[in-house]
Amino acid sequence: MVDLGVSLLVLGAAVLLCEAARRAAARLLPGPAGLYLQEAASTFQLCCCTLELQLLGVDLPVSLALTYGTTLVHLLTFREATCNPGAVLERAWRGDAPRGAAVPLLLAAQFGAAAAARSWAACVWSLGLSAAHRRHRGAGFLCSDPLGGTVPQAAAAELACAFAVQAAAMHAHKLDEKLRAHFMAAVITAVVHTGGDISGAVFNPVLAFSVTFPCSGHTYLEYCFVYWLGPILGMASCILLFEKILPLLSGMGAGAAAQKLKTQ
Repeated sequence: MVDLGVSLLVLGAAVLLCEAARRAAARLLPGPAGLYLQEAASTFQLCCCTLELQLLGVDLPVSLALTYGTTLVHLLTFREATCNPGAVLERAWRGDAPRGAAVPLLLAAQFGAAAAARSWAACVWSLGLSAAHRRHRGAGFLCSDPLGGTVPQAAAAELACAFAVQAAAMHAHKLDEKLRAHFMAAVITAVVHTGGDISGAVFNPVLAFSVTFPCSGHTYLEYCFVYWLGPILGMASCILLFEKILPLLSGMGAGAAAQKLKTQ
């Protein structure tokens, strides 16, 4: 319980720090510069919280509650930030990217914040505020192999996780606005605990860069295949299915039905 309490304080400090940065960016840096800082602050928050939660060895009910709670906080505080390179590319493809914002700079802000979060977490852990922090410090801040299956299995799991979350995001607008964040938090929690044993269920290239790429067990290219290619293909296949294939099949079905009516 002491470890849990310390970790909750660390999570709270990270959220408050990043929220202060976001508000400062919104007030003092209008335009693209503020957007880059908000993206960096939100990505930093996501990575810091995930790194801290990974240290906790809690039972399933507590783990589910922590995952749901932190995800809900992220969704309610990120504002326009995506914290995901795939989402940035999707916005650019749709023409919905923030006005004046350059995609390469948004991606650079995300990956820079992810690297900074890793360094910040190591500094916090070095203080030895809890037993979990001291154990990790004693291990040299090294993490073990995050893959619970083979590389193809892990990539497939990441693809499936990204597909499920993208599908939920594409249909969340059908719900009442007050329920959308809770719905997405529930979906992400379910996905994380379903695919976690196979790949860790990260389904976010920049988050994977921060929390899993430093881990031993596989090469950099293998991690790229699992945590970058898998999620991007999952997101792209979901968009293709729901915006291209299903509408086409629906139109063909409607056309066939109309033709049948004409012949009767």
